Amino acid sequence: MSDPHPPRYLPDRPLPLYTYVPGRSPHPVSDPAGHQFGQTPEPPDALDVAHWQANRAYRYGIDLFNHGYYWEAHEAWESLWHQCGRTGTTADFLKALIKLAAAGVKHLEGTPRGVQSHSERAAELLRGVATSLEAHCFLGLRLPELIALAGEIARDGWPDRTVLLRPM
Repeated sequence: MSDPHPPRYLPDRPLPLYTYVPGRSPHPVSDPAGHQFGQTPEPPDALDVAHWQANRAYRYGIDLFNHGYYWEAHEAWESLWHQCGRTGTTADFLKALIKLAAAGVKHLEGTPRGVQSHSERAAELLRGVATSLEAHCFLGLRLPELIALAGEIARDGWPDRTVLLRPM
């Protein structure tokens, strides 16, 4: 059963009016009817691994993902991925979250092969992060749980339940 009200990790920032699904809703940025049209995105603060809780963009990405705004979560995390130089452990972790969000977009589009390929890549990236860190938690999220989730989605498709990221 889906959780109708997942927890919020950045409750002072409102969620978008709709979740963007390519071909079904106005593009958030380029369409005048888009929920971000005409807005200049605020550059995110640097993501400090030791103090991830202070990063609003990271926490907002979790909120977006947990509430089914997969394209928007992808965008939030991608801005952090670019900011950290797109290489290294933090970048790989963010890329895994981006891929998991992309799998969510493909689910909403009804593209099972896209769900599978993006979640497979997310699991691969997460396994690499776990191996390089020799840790069970990174940026507040439990790596074994994330790896299992990405693997489950790759194997079985997007679950009927709400997929939640639960920072510690």
